[in-house]
Amino acid sequence: MAGSILIWLGLASLIVSAFTYYRAATKRTTSVALARRSYTLAVLSVVGASVLMMTYILQHNFEYTYVWGYSSKDLPLHLLITTFWAGQEGSFLFWTLCAVVIGLFLQSYTKRRKIEFEVMAIYSFLLSFLLILMIAKPPFQYVWDAYPKEIPVGQIPQDGRGLNPLLQSIWMITHPPVLFIGFAAMAVPFAFALTALWRKKYSEWIIDALPWVLFASISLGAGIMLGGYWAYGVLGWGGWWGWDPVENSSLLPWITTIILLHTILVQKRTGNLARTNFLLAIISFVLVIYSTFLTRSGILGSSSVHSFTDPGTFVYTLLLIWIGTIIVLSFGMLAKRWKELTTLAGKVGLFTRESFISIASIAMGMSALIIFFGTSWPIISNSTVEPAFYDKMNLPIAIALALLLGTSLLLTWKAESLAGLFKRSSFAIGASVLVLIVLVLSGLDSWQMGMLAVAALFAFFVNAVKVYNVIKEDPRWAGGAIAHLGLALLLLGIIGSGYYGQKVTASLPLNESKDILGYQVTYTGAHPTDGNKWKFHVVAEREGKAVALTPVMFNSTYNNSIFREPDYVSFLTKDFYIEPVSLEQSEHHDHSIELPKGKVVDVNGMKVTFLRFDMGQHGSDAMVAGGTFSIGAVLEVQHNGKKEQITAVTAYKDGEAPVPKPVMLKNSTIGFEMLSMRIDSETKTAHVRINALGLPEQHAHEEKPETLVVEASLKPFISLVWVATIFVLGGLALSMVRRSKDLQGGNGATKDAPSVKVRSEKRNGDQVKPKTQREHVEPTV
Repeated sequence: MAGSILIWLGLASLIVSAFTYYRAATKRTTSVALARRSYTLAVLSVVGASVLMMTYILQHNFEYTYVWGYSSKDLPLHLLITTFWAGQEGSFLFWTLCAVVIGLFLQSYTKRRKIEFEVMAIYSFLLSFLLILMIAKPPFQYVWDAYPKEIPVGQIPQDGRGLNPLLQSIWMITHPPVLFIGFAAMAVPFAFALTALWRKKYSEWIIDALPWVLFASISLGAGIMLGGYWAYGVLGWGGWWGWDPVENSSLLPWITTIILLHTILVQKRTGNLARTNFLLAIISFVLVIYSTFLTRSGILGSSSVHSFTDPGTFVYTLLLIWIGTIIVLSFGMLAKRWKELTTLAGKVGLFTRESFISIASIAMGMSALIIFFGTSWPIISNSTVEPAFYDKMNLPIAIALALLLGTSLLLTWKAESLAGLFKRSSFAIGASVLVLIVLVLSGLDSWQMGMLAVAALFAFFVNAVKVYNVIKEDPRWAGGAIAHLGLALLLLGIIGSGYYGQKVTASLPLNESKDILGYQVTYTGAHPTDGNKWKFHVVAEREGKAVALTPVMFNSTYNNSIFREPDYVSFLTKDFYIEPVSLEQSEHHDHSIELPKGKVVDVNGMKVTFLRFDMGQHGSDAMVAGGTFSIGAVLEVQHNGKKEQITAVTAYKDGEAPVPKPVMLKNSTIGFEMLSMRIDSETKTAHVRINALGLPEQHAHEEKPETLVVEASLKPFISLVWVATIFVLGGLALSMVRRSKDLQGGNGATKDAPSVKVRSEKRNGDQVKPKTQREHVEPTV
């Protein structure tokens, strides 16, 4: 088939490209043109396979297992497109597509930087693994090949299984593609690092890699936060982050990449942390592959809502080989060059920007280790770590990071006096304490949250002042301070929406108002929508202002599960959030009660005991034959000082509802009928449910109205989380643009602002980038 041929062609082209680039890098006779043409052919092959896949999806070619397994004729166009990356095989193809396109830009970039041969040899080698995985898990397999016992050769299903209802969201269009772009981009800094080790050029690579590190951190961070917003607004998790193992596996490489951004700046300034930067570049990409292993191997199938199913032993083994190969290759090269990576600068004072960036990097690294341990725990014990573990272990780290986030910007790169530091931080300290007092008066009652709040406020005020000053001097340098400002806001948003968020479960009878978390909440009814979904109408009122919420719940035939879509309303300082749990239909019935066999139960003053079943004449034979039969429940009733045995009989007929026959007590208007029967699977005890008839009026009829059961939440300052995301990603993007323009305008060194004092060093024939004593306005990134 054409798609499989294109994948094989892409793999062969990447192998040729990697080999010929390698020969060019080692000064052996080769054709560089062949290496470039081979990579171009690989790109064309992957693009062609991707176009074919999308065409098959849009044309409903259900003879292909992947198309049949994830799409259907009733999906709208925008969701039909998303099925490309909804499953294992398609997402591997999309990841490869992103990677080969990024490779085209990388090829042009490295050609200008005169490191094309080494970088592209490594990059082509890395991409070949993705093609091998697609050959092992082919996206173009026929359904009769995948299910030979169920589907005859040549028989095409009339329709596909469809897309998982959880994935039928507008966010499916953005979250996975952005995340895959981030995964693909993470390979670039790794390739730069290995190239530097290969060429024994230990400092220039950080200048070349920095824009790519920024791009990878932006893409991966954006993908993570889009997923968080999707979870909050659509999936009904009740929050934007649940410490799910697969969520964490994407977060880990992002954390290490953010650390790398900062340690690169230290090496660029002072020449220190060269070993650290190589380690971080390697670890970040290894964590991407580890994330792929956790998600794709099926090992987290019972631990994560994100995990794919088991792909089979062969693919599982290939993923392990991929991780092992990258670890051996990269750490082997680093170990070989380790002794050459000596420190270029002397001792560093404690109160310097370099020291505090290093301490902050260690703190973030500790957080990554904690998350790595919790994420990997299901592999060891087949159980997940509770979210409280992550919260408790990361709290002191978050406090320390917030303080370092602010303090590092107040320090210079040279030795600093404690008195000078305190003087420059006095405004931020004073403002933080004042706001903390307001928060305490408003209900902040935890000393731990108070410490985190004051640390985050301190970081916020320091960075706010920095942003203001930088924008006045040169807005291009404001990226780092803006990103740090966003991180401070994120911590404040986590305190408000997480620690001080409230959640209750409440029953809402139809048209009956209830006080829930300070709101008068009324369920006014429901109506069906497209796709057999039920939309519930809820009105929340407070201080004379009413808002309408419409959560949704439906039973999906996709996997016979109930799906819930929450709804919420955002106010200036909080969100009011409602998720449906169940709908209890209205019932009108006589007084009914369940009777375990042999137990005396009080029914309106009568002592009623269920003694045994009575099958009646020929009852057992009729039951076996599938005809009409009757079952009686023999009851002993003690009433007005007398005992009486009666038999409440119910007639059963195959395919029809049971028909109870009331039986009355002697000389009384009170009677009983048997509604149902059951046998407890654990105790093996028989139970019957009966109606008591003819009781006094106050007991005779009870009306149970239709009731919507919901989980209602109040999330203070959740909006800070979304604002923080914009600040963080916007700041990183501004830094990336500036770094890229600086590289285009120079010979490889990033431009600095005026009045820079330069000192250059050489070691092992490698030019070390200038150290500067100027404290320019850019804080870190």
